Amino acid sequence: MTTARDIMTEDAECIGAQETVLKAAKKMTQMGVGALPICGEDDKLKGMLTDRDIVVKVLGAGKDPGQVKAGELAQGEVVTIGADDDAAAILATMSEHQVRRLPVIDGHRLVGIVAQADVARALPDPQVADLLQALSVE
Repeated sequence: MTTARDIMTEDAECIGAQETVLKAAKKMTQMGVGALPICGEDDKLKGMLTDRDIVVKVLGAGKDPGQVKAGELAQGEVVTIGADDDAAAILATMSEHQVRRLPVIDGHRLVGIVAQADVARALPDPQVADLLQALSVE
């Protein structure tokens, strides 16, 4: 049985909720990623910050990325997956919540991220095709 732990990208780095969006953008650039988990001072996951969030909610809205805090863009409950959850749970969660990246939690600790690309590399083509179709629905 393939689990989230088997296919996730490990060592996910957070951006602090009190850090600026500008710092997050620089970190994304350095790491070559399009999203970062937002973590609070208690090290608990508060949300996900994407490059699209930065463009639409900060730059497109005329806000200063050097002033906006990452935590201001965390919305609602964070969708996560357990480290030992199986591939079916990953696919179902991504499809149901229309997300391309899932933070992987072991207990209350962030241990990695499962991205759509991780799923594509690890799972059989029919499952990947189903996921892509589900995520492409507007």
